[in-house]
Amino acid sequence: MLPLRRTLALAALLMVPAFAQIPGVTLPPEDGKLRIIAFGAHPDDCEIQLGGAAALWARAGHHVLLVSVTNGDIGHWREAGGPLAQRRKQEVDAAHRILGVQGVVLDNHDGELEPTLENRRTLTRLIRRWNADLVLGPRTNDYHPDHRYTGVLVQDAAFMVTVPFFCPDVPAMKKNPVFMYYTDRFQKPAPSRADVIVSIDDVVAKKLDALAVMISQFAEGGANGHAGLYPADPAGQAQRQRQVRDNFTRRFQSTAVRFAKELAAWYPGDAAHNVKHAEAFEICEYGTQPDKTELKRLFPFLP
Repeated sequence: MLPLRRTLALAALLMVPAFAQIPGVTLPPEDGKLRIIAFGAHPDDCEIQLGGAAALWARAGHHVLLVSVTNGDIGHWREAGGPLAQRRKQEVDAAHRILGVQGVVLDNHDGELEPTLENRRTLTRLIRRWNADLVLGPRTNDYHPDHRYTGVLVQDAAFMVTVPFFCPDVPAMKKNPVFMYYTDRFQKPAPSRADVIVSIDDVVAKKLDALAVMISQFAEGGANGHAGLYPADPAGQAQRQRQVRDNFTRRFQSTAVRFAKELAAWYPGDAAHNVKHAEAFEICEYGTQPDKTELKRLFPFLP
């Protein structure tokens, strides 16, 4: 017989409707806090794009779920397949612990993502189960097909989350969330717009720490790396880690410089000049269209 404690836990789990569960994730209570879900194509995309904002939300007690739509199983120059997928899952789990958020890695092959009906259903169910206030994802113009199709899938879900007879096993949302894009540097068919820009100065060290544990992608160079990038000796590895950290630091600083005008609109007076590292987001035309009051509710760490 099972121990009483385990029996009671199993009974409690069985009483939870299947639609209310996300495997490996603890669903947040109805506590009035924000619920943010973000999608990236690979186990590192969300963390790069909004690791700072995620840490700020989490620090304030809000609920953040980062979803990788593929398992990243070809994202390395030396390794591939199941072992690499497991390694990347371990790395991104460690990053999430640093940021204070939860994560999911879907079992789609890296480089093979397609905007199929089944994937649309999967994202729709995840958004509903998380009962999201805010959904984020990449734009649909990008160098990588997985990034593009992740953006398409998020856009497709933006209407379907409210349709009762699409995925009727999970109750449809009564109110459409706000949908937003990460900003990027692609110019066609239109450049990114920073509708919201956030200072991540308070948590930039935490974000850099989270990215540092994803050694396969950054220190070792991912799919386009080589053996010489990450030497075997501890001194050489430390030097390479510093180089990666400096590169990311400059990247987050460049966001603040690039969107200086928008930064000044959100951080009035001298505050904008003091912001060194930033993340920026664009409102999607799908979903609920937020005004400035609603944006301040969704990003409560803005001034």
